[in-house]
Amino acid sequence: MDYKSAGVNIDTAEELVSWLQENQDDATHKELRVEGIGGFASLFRLPSGMKNPCIVSCTDGVGTKLKLAFEFKDYESVGVDLVAMCVNDMATVGAQPLFFLDYFSIGKLELDIAKPFLAGVMKACRESHCLLIGGETAEMPGFYPKGEFDCAGFAVGVVDGSEAWGKNRVKEGDRLYGIRSSGFHSNGYSLIRKIFEKDIGEHIDVLKRPTRLYVKPVLDLLKDRVEIHAAAHITGGGFDNVGRVIPKGLGWKVPKFEFPEIYREVKSRTGLDDRKILKTFNCGFGFILIAPEDSRQSIEKAFGEIHDFGLIAKSASEERLDWGNW
Repeated sequence: MDYKSAGVNIDTAEELVSWLQENQDDATHKELRVEGIGGFASLFRLPSGMKNPCIVSCTDGVGTKLKLAFEFKDYESVGVDLVAMCVNDMATVGAQPLFFLDYFSIGKLELDIAKPFLAGVMKACRESHCLLIGGETAEMPGFYPKGEFDCAGFAVGVVDGSEAWGKNRVKEGDRLYGIRSSGFHSNGYSLIRKIFEKDIGEHIDVLKRPTRLYVKPVLDLLKDRVEIHAAAHITGGGFDNVGRVIPKGLGWKVPKFEFPEIYREVKSRTGLDDRKILKTFNCGFGFILIAPEDSRQSIEKAFGEIHDFGLIAKSASEERLDWGNW
């Protein structure tokens, strides 16, 4: 008996590492990379030129959206999702992503699953100006059903601490600008899969659509020195996430708006009221910026279509969000 007969094929793992090395991004942050994929540790230089450089770290997963990837064999999309969930969080403080690491665990390492997944990871990293610098591929026989896997992502970036976005910058009179999502992104899929269980194939193009990446437009705003005070990534918990970047003494009255068609379908099938839908899903807006009104034109230039969600106002309530309109 040996390791291979127990279910772990080191040769396959080495083949995957070689494939990653051959296909890795040689352009992004080339001047900062010291040692990358294949070693025990990856080395990376910090960029220069910041007065108060602060390391920013984020970690996340894809959740039960993976079940759709298994059923419909679309592994690249969830690779994009994994990166997006991390780097979009990072974008909320106005940070520049530097590098990304992934953890991929599977019962039997199958290259026709791992390669498309990692191709999605690399694709999203390139789009987010972030380097896939390392990771872990764990072959765990007997732990997962055949063809299924789990994954986690870890992103590291940098921001000048004196310029980082956050609720300490938010002021009365700031406006909230909603940036469109590509769909459900990577949240709420335990419920979504139940809602569409009987006809999931009819809606699969929408349901498996990868998470929109917001990093490049954010980097454009930073490059142009556009004044942004805070941002929220609308993930699990829906619009309640906005309250996390509004300081005490201020609040936001969430205005009425029309849900995109797929969310209206969710409401119809579940009987959930609007407020619960808003507290569960992104409802068509995956990212919300809080900024002075003077920044609107620059935000539109960077992101394209945006939605004006009204004003930050004084509030004596402990609750940052006023749901009275709903």
